[in-house]
Amino acid sequence: MNLDNVVVVLAKPEESRNIGAVCRAMANCAIHSLRIVGHKEDIDEERVRILSIHAFDIYKNALFFDSITQATSDCVCSAGTTRRRGKKRADKLLLPEEFASYAGNLGEGKVALVFGNERAGLSDTELLECTMGVTIPSDEGFPSLNLSHAVQIMCYELFRSAKKVSAGYNPVSLERLDKTVTSLADSLQQIGFFVRTGRPEMEHFWRQLLSRAAISEGEAQYIEKIFCKTAGLAGKNNG
Repeated sequence: MNLDNVVVVLAKPEESRNIGAVCRAMANCAIHSLRIVGHKEDIDEERVRILSIHAFDIYKNALFFDSITQATSDCVCSAGTTRRRGKKRADKLLLPEEFASYAGNLGEGKVALVFGNERAGLSDTELLECTMGVTIPSDEGFPSLNLSHAVQIMCYELFRSAKKVSAGYNPVSLERLDKTVTSLADSLQQIGFFVRTGRPEMEHFWRQLLSRAAISEGEAQYIEKIFCKTAGLAGKNNG
């Protein structure tokens, strides 16, 4: 895979020095695209500079967003890192090496690694904005990893797999994928699949599933046509 297509997303980081340490960890693995969910004016650049050392340019070129969804809209998948499991969290959490193997087959599409706040990690709501979950095993007696350490581990696994052969095609971005999901849900709505509730859950299901499948533009269009034609035939038969 192309490491230039790897994006590190920090969701509402609290400590500026940790951002600097993250930049250095990224530079160690030839990853240079940093995105931050938060406000630039809340960050102490001098503290970032102290720990980033020669990787300060990564921070200087960082992009700022209001949400994880916005920060990952041009990516083909977004992996939220978490050590906790729960009903509202990802059904399956990949190990770092498993995610690196998966990402290595995504062609030239951008891949987002999403890391939560140092104190609380990713909330249930924030993790739902990601298309999959990744967990880094650690001792139960002291399970929480330092933010930059977690970034280092994930970036290292991607760095190791960077020389693997890619899929040879470009999966659609999450922004494009959302259009397919909306189209599917509209078709289901048209045939009365949703009575009162259930559409948001169904859209979330398809977004997660299709993102993991890394579908191409042609495949996205084909799926849309299938659902659209099905809805049309259902309407014709009912008429």
